[in-house]
Amino acid sequence: MKKSEVTKLLKENINQRGIDNWNEMEAEKCGLKSYGMGLTVHRKLAKQIGKDHELAKQLWDSDYYDHKVISILVDDPKKITREQMEEQVKDIDFGYMVHVFSACGAPVAKTPFIAETALEWAKSDNPVKRRCANGFIYELSKVYTKKAPDDAYFLDYVNHVEKTFPDEPNSVRMSLAGALMGIGKRNVTLNKACLKVARAMGPVPVESGKSKCEPFDVVKHLTSDYLVKKFGL
Repeated sequence: MKKSEVTKLLKENINQRGIDNWNEMEAEKCGLKSYGMGLTVHRKLAKQIGKDHELAKQLWDSDYYDHKVISILVDDPKKITREQMEEQVKDIDFGYMVHVFSACGAPVAKTPFIAETALEWAKSDNPVKRRCANGFIYELSKVYTKKAPDDAYFLDYVNHVEKTFPDEPNSVRMSLAGALMGIGKRNVTLNKACLKVARAMGPVPVESGKSKCEPFDVVKHLTSDYLVKKFGL
């Protein structure tokens, strides 16, 4: 598919209410325009378009937020380079870009070097990189193949979270909480380690534009009836 065809798809799904909200909440931060659709629609369109690394590069070079989101979603993890990631992370601190870039099945998180990248970015001076690192760790926590990191990898990360979370801004702390939640669902050992840190951290306030949401309580997730039964706690 060509960039012009993607633009046509986006225009067919334009949402004026979303555009108004974007102009009020995000446009001034990044200087980009938007067709006003939400992430659910972006994902639906990306699935329709399919994986295409060259198209992803073209879509990234745009003054529309939606083009950039689709760019991330349709990229090919086998062709994404570390250099590309380093360039893109400089320009994703707005909208849902960090979330799309690093978590919820993000193609970047499926690259063969993501475990190493996560550890490096977790110690970066850049808070956006640290947020992405936590998203990558969350994605890695869901992998149960031979390629998955071992318990030692995750325990080291939990120790890092324990040492650093008190000084982190809320946006980073939220992503840390997500990483803890993912790790703590893997097995009993990791569950106990994550619960210790989650209890010290406490519920994390959710920053979600105009809407009011309950704080994110990792302890509730890691002590759910399902996990208590699964781990025999």
